Amino acid sequence: MAVLDWVVLIATLAGIITYGLYKSRHEKTLEGYFLSSRSMPWWLVLLSIMGTQASAVTFLSAPGQAYTDGMRFVQYYFGLPIAMIVISAFFVPIFHKLKVYTAYEFLEQRFDLKTRTLTSFLFLLGRGLSTGISIYAPAIIVSSLLGWNIYLTNLVMGGLLIIYTVSGGAKSIAYTQQLQFLLIMGGMVIAAVVAVQLLPAGVGFTEAIATGGSMGKMNIITSGITEKGFDWKDRYNMWSGVIGGFFLALSYFGTDQSQVGRYLTARSMKESRIGLLMNGLVKVPMQFVILMVGVLVFAFYQFNQAPIFFNQTLVKEAKTTAFAPTLNKLETEYNLLQEQRNKLRNQRPVAEGIHVDTMQQAVEQNYQQLQSLRKEYAGVLKQAVPNGETSDTNYIFLYFVTQNLPKGLVGLLIAVIILAAWGSIAAALNSLASSTVIDIHHKVVNKNCDEKTSYKLSWQYTLGWGLFSIAVAMFATNMGSLIEAVNILGSLFYGVILGIFLVAFFIKKVKGDAVFWSAVVSELLVVTVYKMEIVSFLWLNLIGAALVIFIAIPFQALLQKQPGQKSAGEQA
Repeated sequence: MAVLDWVVLIATLAGIITYGLYKSRHEKTLEGYFLSSRSMPWWLVLLSIMGTQASAVTFLSAPGQAYTDGMRFVQYYFGLPIAMIVISAFFVPIFHKLKVYTAYEFLEQRFDLKTRTLTSFLFLLGRGLSTGISIYAPAIIVSSLLGWNIYLTNLVMGGLLIIYTVSGGAKSIAYTQQLQFLLIMGGMVIAAVVAVQLLPAGVGFTEAIATGGSMGKMNIITSGITEKGFDWKDRYNMWSGVIGGFFLALSYFGTDQSQVGRYLTARSMKESRIGLLMNGLVKVPMQFVILMVGVLVFAFYQFNQAPIFFNQTLVKEAKTTAFAPTLNKLETEYNLLQEQRNKLRNQRPVAEGIHVDTMQQAVEQNYQQLQSLRKEYAGVLKQAVPNGETSDTNYIFLYFVTQNLPKGLVGLLIAVIILAAWGSIAAALNSLASSTVIDIHHKVVNKNCDEKTSYKLSWQYTLGWGLFSIAVAMFATNMGSLIEAVNILGSLFYGVILGIFLVAFFIKKVKGDAVFWSAVVSELLVVTVYKMEIVSFLWLNLIGAALVIFIAIPFQALLQKQPGQKSAGEQA
């Protein structure tokens, strides 16, 4: 990067951190540290919710996801608006009425302590692992730019983040997220405009979208139905998005403390509901725009030279091995194919007597040959650097930004991606600490903690979870698309957690013992289904919730038949 880019990058990051710490300087109580003293207006709740959900994984990996797999990932969010309505109607009133710090406090009142502890543990495990992946995402940026070892980068990025999060608390997170989110969306729009402006003369936005569409990248709606019937392993289609995505969103926004903690900061139940409902309206269009940036980048590289592999740091490392001649040979073949493609793109079918369909077939055949070479190249890279990440989805947008944006804007876009990471990770660490203090420490370790001790503990647990997340980031390589990895990880736990809450809300006859053991069995079954690759990951959310419900009901009936059986958690 140029000197100007470094100045913009450092100034933006320092400005955001200073602003967040300034806004939170008076929050020295437990409620202030975790819930901003329940004082946030709906619009700040909205930005905090969206900022928590939209991590660096979203802005780094989503354009690359669209580049490689098209727009169909947007279907993943189709169930989210419906989930926002359900949460606003059923979840929010109960959480506000009970004045809880965490969502899991309600479960002890409805069931018993062990059910609350189990649910909190599932959340802590899933969110702790996901946060580690989120730390790895911005580390990719810095390591690529500076040529640093990824493990050292994880330590540096994670260390800065811990200082920022431990010092600030929920109010710092909320106020910085509003600026982060505005910068992030502005940065994505800038990237889209630059991609279109750099296209050849006569090729504008419409033609770029048409180019992406001709290569299958505008696959916004897919049915998942093949000649053999419905493909349950297809990750993104209309049905998995509406149904599986609904249950994932219902669990994430309704039971994940990283999100529940955002709308519990609202100054009233009405403000919480407005923030959630607005999120339902805005999220799908926002994700559509982010994915569209990926399609525009794809169109850009149909008219400009693209590398055979976007992670150039790994390529440089591989070329220090004995596989360098093979890699150079594949690059030469790839460049020749790109020259052929450029000639095809520049032809005018009518003027040169070429049929449109014939030319399109030639373009598509050329594209398939390019993809085949990319796959072969990645295979050689794997041999050359066995521990290297041979999926470059996460590097596509980063490469485009660093190679094509004007000086100054490169630094701003890099800052945007890092800020997105910090916003979501800070909220996650804050929620991990709050659940650990409120659900575990106060209930299992020391039931008589005073306010001052609890406040100090909140700092210590935030630090502890930060170190845990850095440790996870060290093992986050070779996970493919990070945005998929995070969602797969969440789906392993969210369905079961949601099932526990659904039983708590709607099936009053089921008590603590029944729901506890049904949750344990269901979690084991969900992991088994995932390992066996029976269905795509989005369906795991529905499966987990359904298993808890349908196991708990008959189990409760069996318990009631046993003489002298005491029902736990009579209060609802």
